[in-house]
Amino acid sequence: MKKLFLTMLLLATVSIFAQTTFDKVMTEKITQIDQLKTPEDFTALSNDFTRIGDKEKTQWLPYYYAAHTSIEKGRNLMRTGKLDQLDAISMEAQTSLDKASELSKDNAEILILQKMIHGLKMMVDPQARFMSEGMLGADALSKAAKLDPKNPRITLLQAEDAYYTPEQFGGSKTRGLELFLKAKDQFAAYQPKTTLDPNWGRGEVDYFLTNKP
Repeated sequence: MKKLFLTMLLLATVSIFAQTTFDKVMTEKITQIDQLKTPEDFTALSNDFTRIGDKEKTQWLPYYYAAHTSIEKGRNLMRTGKLDQLDAISMEAQTSLDKASELSKDNAEILILQKMIHGLKMMVDPQARFMSEGMLGADALSKAAKLDPKNPRITLLQAEDAYYTPEQFGGSKTRGLELFLKAKDQFAAYQPKTTLDPNWGRGEVDYFLTNKP
C-alpha cells in the first residue's frame, strides 16, 4: 500500500512538473509574437509552436499559436503589399489550425483564426475571391459568435471588415468605429479561460481608436 501511494505521488509530481514546464515555455513563446519583425522571425516562432505541439500531442494551443503566428506574418506582408505570398502563408496557417481543430472541436478561437485565414486568401484578389473566401470567412465568424458571443476578437474582426470594406460593398466607417468601441468595452470585461488561452487584440483596438487610419 505504501509503495502504491509513493508511486501515485511520484506520478502526480511528474505530471505537475511537466504542466508547469509546458506553461512556462508557452508563456515565453506567446510573449514573443508581438515583438517579431521579419518573415523569418515569424516562421521560426511558428515552427517552435509546432514542435511543442508535436511533442505534447494532446494540446491544441501550440498548434493554435503556430497558426496565429503564420497569420500575423501574412498580415504584416499584406500591409507592405506583398500579396503574392499570402496563399502560401495561408496554407501554412491552415495546416497548423487543422491540427488544433482536431484536438478541440467547436472552439470559437479556432474559428476566429479560420476567418482570418480566409481573409488573407481573399486579399490576393479581393474582387475575384470575395464570393468564395469572403463568404467562408463570414461563415466561420458567425459560427464563432454563436459559441462565444462576448468574445472581443470576434467584434474586432467585424469592426475591421466594416471599416475597410467600401460602402458600395456594404462597408461603413461609422459602423466600423462603433464596433471598435464595442470591442474595447468587451476587452475590459473578457477573461481568458487560462493564462495560455488567446488574449490578443486589445492592442489593435487601442491603436485604431488612437490613430483612426
